[in-house]
Amino acid sequence: MGPSDRLFNRQRTVHEVLGGGLVADVILWRRKKLTWGTLVVTLAAWVVFEISGYTLVSLSSSVLLLLTTILFLWAKSAAVLNRPPPPLPEMHISEDMMNNLVAVARTHINALLLVFQDVALGKDTWMFFKFAVSLLLIFVVGSLTDFLTLGYTSLVIILTVPALYEKHEGHFDKYVMAGYGSAVQFYSKLSEGCISKVQQWIAEQKKLS
Repeated sequence: MGPSDRLFNRQRTVHEVLGGGLVADVILWRRKKLTWGTLVVTLAAWVVFEISGYTLVSLSSSVLLLLTTILFLWAKSAAVLNRPPPPLPEMHISEDMMNNLVAVARTHINALLLVFQDVALGKDTWMFFKFAVSLLLIFVVGSLTDFLTLGYTSLVIILTVPALYEKHEGHFDKYVMAGYGSAVQFYSKLSEGCISKVQQWIAEQKKLS
């Protein structure tokens, strides 16, 4: 299938659009073990949160407390029994790593603030509508489900829809482009009809006046 037959006339494959790395391989099921592992671990976490009633903060603190207690007792017993301490890696964040993280965060935050400023000052009408629709969708979805269920559902969609699209890309693009062409024709006919009626109404008003 040539680039002209693809949706949006894109030149790249789905794998390239998704970054072409490990994440793309997982999303497109090219590393099935990692994909299945991600689904199973996420499902297990969702079940634990839903059944046990734990929240993310309470579960994280419980796990951290258990891990810290085990390491503390291990270190104390190793000192008494003359054994090696727990094999912990060096826990240190370098200044370069922190500077890189801050620079990346600063870039994304500034871009978001710039978009918000353009919307708030009325400079980008189309962005305002996209922003408003996105927030409305978030509100509707958030009122229907909780964050954990939404997160797991989103992950399932991410790990299924792109893979299905890549597998049936030709058929999907064909039907979408045909539907888009029909919608454009319908909109053109509707616009022409409305414009002609408006022009006719204006002409009648001029005659009456």
